[in-house]
Amino acid sequence: MSTVSSGPWLTPEAHERLVRELATLRRPGTDDRDGEIAHNTHRQARIRQIEDMLRGAVVGQDPPDDGIAEPGMVLTVRYDDGDTETFLLGTRDEAGHGELEVYSPDSPLGRALHGAKPGDRREYRVPSGGAVHVTLLDAKPYGRHRETAH
Repeated sequence: MSTVSSGPWLTPEAHERLVRELATLRRPGTDDRDGEIAHNTHRQARIRQIEDMLRGAVVGQDPPDDGIAEPGMVLTVRYDDGDTETFLLGTRDEAGHGELEVYSPDSPLGRALHGAKPGDRREYRVPSGGAVHVTLLDAKPYGRHRETAH
């Protein structure tokens, strides 16, 4: 059972980036020109999205080092075709800002793996409707992964 709250899991770096982005978006006069209604609407939507994400976010708090797949864990999986992949199960706003691919806990793969232990084989559906089988090989807290990666 997870000890991490139901809020999104963020690395400290992603949290900091989101706080900076929110401050920039809220800056008076930012893109408030006439004729920029669509852009301003998009900006307001992004502000709400970031506020929602930051509200209740779990920042850098590693889940227990118990090998169980949950947000904040770095997972290594093997697909049935033999390919392996290592990724962070976390908030998509982590993407593109680190050495790891990030999958959301709400993605089909993230939902399939949640609660899995090493050796567990799970199945998830792809948009085409096909089934993909994946086996969890390893799950370790992001903080532990970061220590060994540097």
